[in-house]
Amino acid sequence: MNLTTDVQNLVTQNQQLETQNQQLETQRNNLTKQIQDLETNWNKLNVSRAQWSIDAYCPRTNNGRQCAACQNGWFLYMSNCYVYNNAAPDHQKTWEEARQDCRGRGSDLVVVQSQEEKDILKAVSVGSSGTAGYWFGLRAEGGRWKWIDGSNLTESYWTPQPPPATDSQCVMSVQNYNWIPVSCDQKQRWICVMKALSV
Repeated sequence: MNLTTDVQNLVTQNQQLETQNQQLETQRNNLTKQIQDLETNWNKLNVSRAQWSIDAYCPRTNNGRQCAACQNGWFLYMSNCYVYNNAAPDHQKTWEEARQDCRGRGSDLVVVQSQEEKDILKAVSVGSSGTAGYWFGLRAEGGRWKWIDGSNLTESYWTPQPPPATDSQCVMSVQNYNWIPVSCDQKQRWICVMKALSV
């Protein structure tokens, strides 16, 4: 009698384990399909991004594709590509919004690393005056002027000398004024930079 009961219990446990195994198998199959779908979508996205890069740097012309070191609308200087966003007042951005726009383009706000780069900023700021200028990658942090790459300001780039760094201030390039600090929440035009491609 006890042996029969034990056998029935084992049969019941076996059936339960088989049911659990089937459920786990179904879950595994579902997860495998999700992984395959994610891989397919990832591959499609990579192809799409690659195509965008090709189109951005090598646009189609009547003679096929003509490749350039910078995307259409950007200008090359030395080993960098620059774009200045000469937005109308109602489309201008705060410093943080401008930085997000640059990052969305695979670039960032300009970090001035030479007198030549400072001159480029001044050149593209043509047409701006007073408090209308262009954001670049310098702001006050902890009472110091800091570049977005984390380095401190090299004072020789500021003419004549930088003013005290007041948190919540960012710097813009203004024609005839060089660099001026203003509230980071002010809306301005902005300049993005990225490394040029070797073509």
